[in-house]
Amino acid sequence: METRNNSGAIFKNENKKAENQPDYKGKVNVNGKDMEVALWLKTSAKGVKFFSASFSEPFVKNEPQINNNEPQYKVLDVNEDLPF
Repeated sequence: METRNNSGAIFKNENKKAENQPDYKGKVNVNGKDMEVALWLKTSAKGVKFFSASFSEPFVKNEPQINNNEPQYKVLDVNEDLPF
């Protein structure tokens, strides 16, 4: 889902398994930058319900940087003996 500038969508976290996980989460765009938002429904000492919020950079799965099909090269130190 693409978000427009300064907008977003937040949904109930149906996969919540632990108390520290957010009650709601979603994606927003703030000033042209995509962000993830997490919300926890809390109750103040006076009994007033409110949301606690956290914003973070979108999660990016780390992909291996080395392609095994490409030859690997060793950079020789100029002070090393040449192999020939």
